[in-house]
Amino acid sequence: MKTAILGPAQRAEALARMAERELDILVVGGGVVGAGTALDAATRGLSTGLVEARDWASGTSSRSSKLIHGGLRYLEMLDFALVREALKERGLLLERLAPHLVKPVPFLYPLQHKGWERWYAGAGVALYDTMSISSGHGRGLPHHRHLSHRRALQVAPCLKKDALVGALQYYDAQMDDARYVATMVRTAAAYDAHVANRARVVGFLREGERVVGARVQDVEGGGEYEIRARQIVNATGVWTDDTQRLIGERGQFHVRASKGIHLVVPKDRIHSTTGLILRTEKSVLFVIPWGRHWVVGTTDTEWNLDKAHPAASSADIDYLLEHVNEVLATPLTRDDVEGVYAGLRPLLAGESDATSKLSREHTVAHPVPGLVVVAGGKYTTYRVMAKDAVDEAVHGLDQRVAESVTEDIPLVGAEGYRALWNARARIAARTGLHVARIEHLLNRYGSLAEELLELVVADPSLGEPLAAADDYLRAEAVYACTHEGARHLDDVLTRRTRISIETFDRGTRSAREVAELIAPALGWERDQIEKEITHYQKRVEAERESQRQPDDLTADAARLGAPDIVPL
Repeated sequence: MKTAILGPAQRAEALARMAERELDILVVGGGVVGAGTALDAATRGLSTGLVEARDWASGTSSRSSKLIHGGLRYLEMLDFALVREALKERGLLLERLAPHLVKPVPFLYPLQHKGWERWYAGAGVALYDTMSISSGHGRGLPHHRHLSHRRALQVAPCLKKDALVGALQYYDAQMDDARYVATMVRTAAAYDAHVANRARVVGFLREGERVVGARVQDVEGGGEYEIRARQIVNATGVWTDDTQRLIGERGQFHVRASKGIHLVVPKDRIHSTTGLILRTEKSVLFVIPWGRHWVVGTTDTEWNLDKAHPAASSADIDYLLEHVNEVLATPLTRDDVEGVYAGLRPLLAGESDATSKLSREHTVAHPVPGLVVVAGGKYTTYRVMAKDAVDEAVHGLDQRVAESVTEDIPLVGAEGYRALWNARARIAARTGLHVARIEHLLNRYGSLAEELLELVVADPSLGEPLAAADDYLRAEAVYACTHEGARHLDDVLTRRTRISIETFDRGTRSAREVAELIAPALGWERDQIEKEITHYQKRVEAERESQRQPDDLTADAARLGAPDIVPL
C-alpha cells in the first residue's frame, strides 16, 4: 500500500480525476461513516470518490465524546445486539485496525446504594466483559473489578466521601475522533479513492428516475464539476434530509439532531487516576481522561437550529457543572473550563419526543435508483454502517463485487507502530527530541510519525513546540496542510490539533504562529494570512459569546455572528 499525501495539489488532482470518467461509487459526506464507506468501496476494487462540503470530520465526527465503546447503558435497554456489535468493533480497532489511535481507558462507576446496586451494576458490567470476550476481540482490556469505599477514594480522591458507598471499575476505549477520520480518509486514498474536502454537492444529475451523478462545487477554487457515478452514497449525517431534498426526495426515514456539549478542563482540576461515569436523571455523564485534560460530557437535547455550528449555551454549561459537582469534593467553576464544544448526534426519528430514546441503530435505504442513504448509528460501529451501505450500493452495480475486507485493513500508521513504540528511546536519541515527544507523535500518527520527523530533519525549527500550545510541535501544523488535507487555519487549530479546546485562550495566541507556518504550503499571501487570523479570532469570540447566552435560540444567534472563512 502506498502512503497517500493529501496536499493542495493532490486535492485538485482528485477533483479533476473524479470528473474525467464515471466512478463506481461516489460518497457524499466526509465524516466517519462517509470516510469508512469510501475505504470499504475502494478496498473491494471499486473506483471510488469521496467529497465533503467543509473539512474532514467538521460536523459530528469531530465533536463526539471521543469514546470507542460498546454502550454499557444499552444493556439496561436490553439492546444486546447493538452492544455485541459495538464491542466486536471496539476490539478490532484496539487490536488490529488502529492500535496507534485507539487506546484503553478506565472508568469508575460510583455505587450509591448498599447491597442491591453492587449486584445489579456488577452483573451488567460482568455481562459487558463476557460479551466482549465472546466477540473474539475482547482480550486486550482488563476485566472489571469491585472496589470498596476506601479503595475507590484512593483511585479517585476527587470524589466526595459521601458520594459513594463503593465502586466498580471497567475499561472502554477512546480516540481523537477528528484525527481518526483524517487518517481513514488517507487510508482510502492509499487504496486509490479520489478524495476532496471543501467540495460541496449542490445538485444531483438524473436520467429519468435514476440518479447518475452529482454537481460538485469547488469551494476553494470556485469551479463546478459534474461527477458521474453508477451509485451514490449519501452519508451526510445530520444533513441527510437536506441532501435528500436536493433530488426532491423526502426519503424513507428522517434524521433528527440531538445536541451534546462537552467541557474541557485541566488535569489538575480533578484528582483521579481513572475516568468517571455518573448517572443523571436523563442519561449518563462521563469524565474522560484526555492527555493533560479531562473531557466532561454530555448533554442530550433536541436541536433544530444551525447544523454547521451548533452552539453551547450558558444553560448547557451549567447543567454539566451542576451534575459533575454533585460528586466532586472540590467543585468545578466556569473559571476552570478551558474549552467547550457542541456536536449533533444524527438520530433516526422515532415516535418518542425524547432524543435519548431515539434509535442509535443505523439504517440503509435505496430510495431511488442510483442513490443509497445511510444514517443513524454510533461512531464505534461506523465500519459496519459503511459495509452495509456498500453492500446496498453493490446491488445496483449489476456485477460481481468482492465482500467487504475492512475487518482486515489497518489504517495508515498502524503497520509498524508497535515496533516503533518499542524503539521510541532510540528514535528520541536519533532525532534529539525528548522521548515524551516521540510518544506523542506515535500516538497521533503511528508509523507515519517518520514523515513528521523528516520535516524536522529538513528544518530543525519545526522540532520546536508551538509557543502558546506546547503539547504540539511546529512540524504538526505544517504536516496538517502538506499531508492531511487541512486548508485553513481553523482546520489546523480545531481538528488536526485540538488547540482550540485545550488552551484557555482557545487557540487565539497560537493563530499567528500557525498561520505563518502553514502559509507556504497553502500558497497564501500576506492578505490571506491576516484574513485567516481575523476569521479565527472572530469565530472564537462568537463561540464565547454564545456560551454566555441563556438558551439555544440566543446562543445560536451569537454563534452565527462569525461567518465561515472564504478564500480570497
